[in-house]
Amino acid sequence: MNATEPRGRKPRADVQRNRAALLEAAQRHFLRDGVGTSLEAVAKEAGVGPGTLYRHFPTREALLAALLQARTAELVARREDIADIDDAGAALTQWLRAMEEYLSAYSGLPEPLMAATRAQDPDNPLTVPCDELIATTDAYVGAAQRAGYVRPSVTGYDLFLAACSVAWITGNGATAESVDRLRALIAHGYREPEIRA
Repeated sequence: MNATEPRGRKPRADVQRNRAALLEAAQRHFLRDGVGTSLEAVAKEAGVGPGTLYRHFPTREALLAALLQARTAELVARREDIADIDDAGAALTQWLRAMEEYLSAYSGLPEPLMAATRAQDPDNPLTVPCDELIATTDAYVGAAQRAGYVRPSVTGYDLFLAACSVAWITGNGATAESVDRLRALIAHGYREPEIRA
């Protein structure tokens, strides 16, 4: 907001238009080139200068967090569907698949998300979404542990990292067969021995 504008006033139309253009251009670049794409190229395609981009999104993480908000709505809808599954093990499996898809939105996405969880920097705009993913995964893990499906030592953070791993190899050209084998290896590790299949 401009310092001369009164508080509570809607942003000017050109400010809103620039933000929307930046998000649309960033979406195209991130889909095509991954999260490491040139932010200057994003600004150029949006028809604004780099200064305008950084006024709206001071860091790459801020731009990425803004783009992920729309995908978060899709993930919340998936979570609501998963809530109807009575089998705690099946619900956990479905949640992990949904999270893998979310984490695969852009090539390279798992890296900044994992970095945000390691640093636990409250100023990093990716910290809160990651904390929410981990908390939700913890809830599914807890239910699956109570049902005797998951080992007691496993945490939501462990399976968040596992989903990041699957998303990373998916985004780097792994075959569907390789991804399925990795999922089976991960499941073999977190399931209680008598439930392994």
